[in-house]
Amino acid sequence: MNSPTVFITGAAAGIGRATAMLFATRGYHVGAYDIDELGLTRLAADITAAGGTVDTGVLDVTNDTQWAQRLADFHTATGRLDILINNAGILRAGPFEEIELAAHRAIVEVNLSAVIAGTHEAFRYLRDTEGAQVVNLCSASAIYGQPELATYGATKSAVKSLTEALDVEWERHDIRVIAIWPMFVATAMVEGVETASTKSLGVHLTAEDVANGIWDATRKRGRLPKVHYEIGVQAKALAVAAKYAPGWALRTANKYLSGGGGATPN
Repeated sequence: MNSPTVFITGAAAGIGRATAMLFATRGYHVGAYDIDELGLTRLAADITAAGGTVDTGVLDVTNDTQWAQRLADFHTATGRLDILINNAGILRAGPFEEIELAAHRAIVEVNLSAVIAGTHEAFRYLRDTEGAQVVNLCSASAIYGQPELATYGATKSAVKSLTEALDVEWERHDIRVIAIWPMFVATAMVEGVETASTKSLGVHLTAEDVANGIWDATRKRGRLPKVHYEIGVQAKALAVAAKYAPGWALRTANKYLSGGGGATPN
């Protein structure tokens, strides 16, 4: 296949869907994977109607066997893997102690363990594709840990470190690894989520905003490596503050934005 390829997890809706549509309309052959078969069917129809090409498949990102099979099938069909986008994620919000332990573990499995598993399995295909890239979806909520989003933010902080390490480690294989950092995005993931942070900061980004940010980031391969790409004014401001402000100031600002560290008791 002469066309560049992109493999996207969580592609049936939200950021994944918007990204799949954007890359398809700009000449990429898209691999779209999710647990939502109906959503994938609709996505495939829309991509085809727009003149693009797509392969779809059911992928539970917590299933290592499915990761291996879907990546192998995609590579067999295309002969290359230009970009892997680890987009699939879940979120549970609320006081840490009130969220079931099973839900905390599920967040870790989907948001972190699955990224490790998928990226590990994709390595051989990325290595054999010139100029390959991995895009990991992080979150501005991980710049400084957010109350009511503790485990979610912890997984995104871990993905940040993984991204940084692999970008250095895999440079010798000509594989670039980058992280995308949006603030809250108007998708199904944040529907019904009412933390003090979402109320004070609002939800101003769309899935298309993030998709455009991913597109732009994957175009930029300059002499000076850049790993982190903040999406939106708020995320950029928080990143600058985290870089230059002292720890106590960050904690104070975070406490203010989060309403003092938790939900108001009924």
